[in-house]
Amino acid sequence: MDLPELAAFLKSRRARIRPSHVGLPAGPRRRVPGLRREEVAQLAGLSADYYTELERGRGAQPSAQVLAALARALRLGGDERDHLFHLAERPVPPAASGPTAHITPGLLALLDRLAATPAQIITDLHETLVQNAAAVALVGRQPAGRGPAASLIHRWFTDPDTRAIYPPDEHPHHSRVFVADLRAVAARRGRDAEVHHLVSTLRRRSAEFAALWDTHDVGLRRSDHKRIVHPALGVVAVDCNSLFSEDGRQRLLWFTAPPGTEAAAQLELITVLGTQDLTGSPATAPR
Repeated sequence: MDLPELAAFLKSRRARIRPSHVGLPAGPRRRVPGLRREEVAQLAGLSADYYTELERGRGAQPSAQVLAALARALRLGGDERDHLFHLAERPVPPAASGPTAHITPGLLALLDRLAATPAQIITDLHETLVQNAAAVALVGRQPAGRGPAASLIHRWFTDPDTRAIYPPDEHPHHSRVFVADLRAVAARRGRDAEVHHLVSTLRRRSAEFAALWDTHDVGLRRSDHKRIVHPALGVVAVDCNSLFSEDGRQRLLWFTAPPGTEAAAQLELITVLGTQDLTGSPATAPR
């Protein structure tokens, strides 16, 4: 393993990413043009000490899972991701090995053009891969990584606090839409162990999910009208639209409001203020 070359490559990729590209505030005392080491670690779900050792070329042996997380956090292109795996002497996974192996470049390019519009890229199991700053300001920073803890569908049916972002009278609607969307995803993926595990877990843990699953309703969530409860600005009525990757495993979500409406003014204010604390507490609302 070429640890010095791996360290240099990670450092160079970190330096090119601006905080705003990944939904982070620039801050008044930033001494580097790109991300800080601890920010990369946070985005990749790693400890800051572990990532620092990688950049210093000191004996860390990153697994394939760690490398995939770093590729996502550093927004590597396909060739760059493969190079990272080669430097670490790990087998390069196929491009289509999973929904979170690599963010679809086309969706990522569009996200970069939506700086003034809240937008984020998620998997078909509603795991958030990347958010822009406006999305963080609107819906809060989402859990990094993958699996049940990162899946909004799992959290929606197992953690009541997750539902605080929507008015209570709309919770049944969102529950139905989540389940119908998941059933469509399950059909698309076929005999997929990841989907089977999520469905079986939710059937055991949530009577509401089990009852809705047994209705056999199916329908991908391509667009929806939502009322988001913002901690500082109150209820913001938005339209949420989705653009799917070619294989359907990733989605670009963006939030808009008709021009001239109160919601449009609220979104503009959120975009201008970014992630400033308007309430005295951090923004942690789920998507």
